[in-house]
This record gives sequence, C-alpha cells and structure tokens, in this order.
Amino acid sequence: MKLAVYPGSFDPVTNGHLDIVKRGAQVFDHVVVAVLHNAQKKPLFSVEERKELIRQSTQGMTNVEVDSFDGLLIDYVHGLNANVIIRGLRAVSDFEYELQFASMMRKLDPEVETLFMMTNNQYSFLSSGIVKEVASGGGDVKGLVPEVVEKAMSEKYRR
Repeated sequence: MKLAVYPGSFDPVTNGHLDIVKRGAQVFDHVVVAVLHNAQKKPLFSVEERKELIRQSTQGMTNVEVDSFDGLLIDYVHGLNANVIIRGLRAVSDFEYELQFASMMRKLDPEVETLFMMTNNQYSFLSSGIVKEVASGGGDVKGLVPEVVEKAMSEKYRR
C-alpha cells in the first residue's frame, strides 16, 4: 500500500489544503493529514479542533485519515511505515523553503520521498495566515475555507 503523509499546521485548514488532500488521495492508497503540534506558535485553533475541522472537511474521502504529531516529522513518518511526504506549493516563493525541507528529509532518510503538488491556481494566494488576518478584521472568507471552518472562525473571533 502506498501511504503518504501530508503534514502541516493547518491553522486553519483552507480550500488550498483540501485541494492537495483530494488530489493526493487520488494518487495514493492512503493519505494521513498530520497536524503538527508546535508549542512555539500561538494557534487560533487547538490541535484537537484542527483535527476535527479537517475530519469534517474530508468526510467522504475514505482513504484519508487525520492525525497529529509533535517532534520530528521523519520519526512520525517512520512510525507509520510511510515512504512519501506530500508538500503543497502555491507559488515560486514557497519553493526555496520547501527545497530546504525536502533536502533535510532526504538527508534524514533517503528512502522517504517528498512529493510537491501545485495547488489549484485559484488558491495560489491563499494561506492560513491571510485567512486569519481577513477573518479577524471581520472580512469574508467564504470560498477560501470549508463552511465548517468559516463558522468556527466566526465563533472564535466573536469572543
């Protein structure tokens, strides 16, 4: 079975992320969307909230699973016996960081491949940070995030 891991903070998950998940699920037998717990960041949503939002957003994708991890990604990948890491690219500006990331993964384990997938052009400008900035200012994020995320963000920023 070809198992791929799609790691990220997903704070929040956007339609750009989901584009990568859907397309990854067409290429691989099983995709694990792995939410990173990064204690250095101050997320809008807890890890459990992010996992639940992703689960709700990927309902019906029978070969997609949602999980979380902390520590080194390569250790998590090894624990799953996966051999592919999916990384999404929006624009050329993402490439330098992602090249460094993939090179480090290759150094840590040459048997694990990093696969870059370009997001749909309609989401090439989209990031979780931009979505949070717009939503925190009362702007409309409809069409940028799944409806369940839109509602959850509305509740968070109402407080």
